[in-house]
Amino acid sequence: MKTLLIMRHAKSSWKDKNLSDMDRPLNKRGEHDAPLIGRLLRERELIPQLILCSTALRARETADIVAKECGCESKLTLLDTLYMAESNVVFEELKKLSDDIERVLIIGHNPGLEMFLQLMSKRIESLPTAALAYLALPIKTWAEFSDQDGAELVEFWLPDDAKEILKTKGKEKEKAVEKAKEKGKKKTEPAKEKKKKKAK
Repeated sequence: MKTLLIMRHAKSSWKDKNLSDMDRPLNKRGEHDAPLIGRLLRERELIPQLILCSTALRARETADIVAKECGCESKLTLLDTLYMAESNVVFEELKKLSDDIERVLIIGHNPGLEMFLQLMSKRIESLPTAALAYLALPIKTWAEFSDQDGAELVEFWLPDDAKEILKTKGKEKEKAVEKAKEKGKKKTEPAKEKKKKKAK
């Protein structure tokens, strides 16, 4: 069993029109949201062994903040291929991983990451900035990884969910976690059901 964490970079700035898309930094909201996700990973004991990240500045800044806040001491791996990557590229990069890696966090961009998440979870799922999806993969080796593996979307968090969980204690924390889970379940539904509703 492998664990895959999927995160879209935190909110970025469009203030400087002279910057290329690759060089856009995080804005204030992004700088606020990214640490919440890092602390949540530490709180939920989901510290990744490896972080794969797009080379875009906004993704790199997100990864640096998340790694610092969750206490991830593993080396950050920057990949040019993850910049605006389509879902098939994400698959290919993950299939290259060493099998001693059990838990990996990938930080990148939409629409590729969102499509990747939908393919894996078989759900129509949006991936806003700084959102984090936690997937359990029924595989022993990364080389066998595919979209037919029946991945389980265990939990899905937005920065506001993380904030709520982190500020509570004891039984109240458990309630906040369950509330976030229920919110995620209501927000998502199997793709087949969505298609049926649209057809009516």
